[in-house]
Amino acid sequence: MTATPEREEVLRLDGLVMHFGPVRAVDGVDLIVHRGEVVALVGESGSGKSTVGRCIVRLTEPTDGTVTLGGTDVTHLGRRALRAVREDVSIVFQDPAGSLDPRMLVGDVVAEPLRLQKVGRDERRRRVDEVLGKVGLRPEVAGRYPHELSGGQRQRVSLARALVSTPALLVADEPTSALDVSVQASVLNLLADLQRDLGFACLFITHDLSAVEYLADSVAVMYLGQVVEHGTREQVFARPSHPYTQSLLAAAPVADPVAQRARPRVVLGDDLPSAIDPPSGCRFHTRCPVAVERCSTQEPVLRDLGGHKVACHLVADDGTPPDVTAASTMSTSPLPERTP
Repeated sequence: MTATPEREEVLRLDGLVMHFGPVRAVDGVDLIVHRGEVVALVGESGSGKSTVGRCIVRLTEPTDGTVTLGGTDVTHLGRRALRAVREDVSIVFQDPAGSLDPRMLVGDVVAEPLRLQKVGRDERRRRVDEVLGKVGLRPEVAGRYPHELSGGQRQRVSLARALVSTPALLVADEPTSALDVSVQASVLNLLADLQRDLGFACLFITHDLSAVEYLADSVAVMYLGQVVEHGTREQVFARPSHPYTQSLLAAAPVADPVAQRARPRVVLGDDLPSAIDPPSGCRFHTRCPVAVERCSTQEPVLRDLGGHKVACHLVADDGTPPDVTAASTMSTSPLPERTP
């Protein structure tokens, strides 16, 4: 599934900016997704990753920058022109209950994209039955309402609706986070199987690093509206370069309790700054355990170090990252006392 330079670009973001009044939710994101590739966009709550997804499908019009889908700049397209382009891109939201019309039968929900494309009734029915089967739902589910289904079944309906028009790109925005842990794995397995069988590109937006390691070909890490690291799954997980990426991976739980206890901690300072007034220089410097004076005054660029991109002054030109675990170990007060 790993993309090669010869593969067709399905999605391209150039300098994407989205401000909501004073809130700088997304601030200059560049990203490319190739046909058949799964790119994970990861970061904590408030990083701007979901806003990127909404800009791609034009549920939100960007403040600046460009969104190119299949070679067409869709950033400022009118409604009629945008409708034709949207046939090639679909989105699955975090909460299936909130994204499915409770007044519509499941069959009508899934068929809605085809109806907008003027597909005939018989063909709509055939394709709805086909896609319901692909997501593991029986044909009779088409005659039920969303509230009659379980959370996992509703998310399968959301996937069916997104894929019924055979899009080139699927934006999956936290598709499992609202589900019970018991069904998260089955939905992830389904998404992986569908992506492999149908060959669509996928922008997988999540904070779940275990899901990223399982599903993604490449990983882009966001912090306060900016991409701070981007590389293949192997590069990011085996040799994370940015201190923020190192902290995310260090905080991710592992199944082995002995390994969990033996793993070095990364202690971050302060809370997540506000997107209304982000820090000067590197936006992570207020929390970074290895920050130096330059980090607070000069904004780092996203450097390409042999296909592994990182925005950090302290990463060497040969890609050697700073050791944030050593800095955290040397900290004299990793857990500051709270004042009453």
